[in-house]
Amino acid sequence: MKTTFYKLLIITLFASSFYACEDILNTELKGSYTTETFFVSEENAVLSVNAAYRPLSFATDGAEIWVVGDTRSDDAIKGGDAGDKADAGDIDEFVENTNNGVVATIWGNYYEGITRCNYAIENIGAMSPDIINVELQARLVAEAKFLRAYYYFLLINIYGDVPVLLETKLASELQIAPSTVSDIYLQIEKDCDEAQQVLPVEYPVNHVGRATKGAALALLARSYLYQEKWQDAYETAMLLTQAPYTYQLMPNYQHNFNVAYENNSESVFEIQHLSRQDPFSGNLLNQVFAAPADYGMGEGYYFNQPTQDFVDAFETVNIAGTIYTDPRLDYTIGRENAQLPWIDDTIAYSSDWTETGYIAKKQLQPIAEIPGNIKGDGDLNYTAIRYADVLLWIAEAYNEDGNSAAALIYLNAVRKRARECFQVDENLLNYPDTPEGLLEDISVTDQDILRDMIRQERRTELGFEFHRYFDIMRYGEAYANGVFSEVENFNYQKNRYLPYPQRELDTNYELRNYIKN
Repeated sequence: MKTTFYKLLIITLFASSFYACEDILNTELKGSYTTETFFVSEENAVLSVNAAYRPLSFATDGAEIWVVGDTRSDDAIKGGDAGDKADAGDIDEFVENTNNGVVATIWGNYYEGITRCNYAIENIGAMSPDIINVELQARLVAEAKFLRAYYYFLLINIYGDVPVLLETKLASELQIAPSTVSDIYLQIEKDCDEAQQVLPVEYPVNHVGRATKGAALALLARSYLYQEKWQDAYETAMLLTQAPYTYQLMPNYQHNFNVAYENNSESVFEIQHLSRQDPFSGNLLNQVFAAPADYGMGEGYYFNQPTQDFVDAFETVNIAGTIYTDPRLDYTIGRENAQLPWIDDTIAYSSDWTETGYIAKKQLQPIAEIPGNIKGDGDLNYTAIRYADVLLWIAEAYNEDGNSAAALIYLNAVRKRARECFQVDENLLNYPDTPEGLLEDISVTDQDILRDMIRQERRTELGFEFHRYFDIMRYGEAYANGVFSEVENFNYQKNRYLPYPQRELDTNYELRNYIKN
């Protein structure tokens, strides 16, 4: 469901010229307002926070997290035309450098988000009770704190140690050395904890899409998990399985990637998109991942192509000569001889469309929803945190903490939903019966074996949702070396993080000195 909140978000674009700066850490915001003339009403306070959401959306090239999360992983290759988006190809092949355009764009985009959060936190917090309701004031500040934490979470998992800004600064004040990942996690935890104490469990329908208490707790749990604080991770994530939260897995896995079921019961935090708007606010990925021109669906750039290794990761069974596959494969990618029709059911999928023979499907929409002439203006949301992900965090944390029996409960809940898709989706081959022996419950309690199973489940459950590379890196050097054993240029110590952008090194001598030391 599209909301009034999002319409305000896209129309505003934070049109205030609050201060000027030369460095990307403090990007100049264009417009005709000053701080004194903008923060004079509740409406403007809301608009300032709305604008802080925008750098997370795929309405701009700045949010190219898919290049790192998928293309750099074993799940995908760059794809597209040979010379197109060469910077993404360099990241895919681990030969990127400080002048890489994607490296600079992601950095700038997420620091823009942080800048907007800081300005909202400072100025909304300073507004008089005569101007703004104190409960609304507290909630808006909490939203901005959650968003700031989310931006920093992304930055440290892409770049490692990065400069921390918790207040707005002038250009002359931006010679800032990076803080360590561990120190930044402490700030993320602080922001998430403060946010969850204030944010509501849910919003009225016209505000769906805003950060909730559950979203803040989920990001907190994910941060604990990434730091291997196993007990904190499962105890925090477990809160989301209990009242007052009502999250549950959607019976049909595909509904998590279907515009008709947006902001559903499985969605913990969802990035909103809306097509046919001025200013533009659609999802560019509908074109970025789609098939090339001349296939009756409008022009696509066919980037982020799934690999055979990803396809082979899914479980199959052979019943009387018929191969049945984990249905999540065909919900995730396009391929020939699939168990499901292609998203445009009047068109037969062809492996000739791409180099690998496969297409990433979760961000695509049929022509009936988005005609070919507006291919890059999709209105499908992106769910940044799904409840299935939360359940797998719990499973992982319990297993790593020595309670493998408890881990099985949450792992098997995810597998159960996957296999029961055969019973609810009439488009699946063999509906309404689940193929015998497919995706059976796991009973193994050996910690090492179960660890591998949970990691495999994350790969198949969350494929092409931009998480895979970050999982590979956080699992450690031995795991990463195994995944990339045949990749000539991969070195874990060198390639875990992207380099700092050259333009930041040129303007921030503290950053430049940091890498020298």
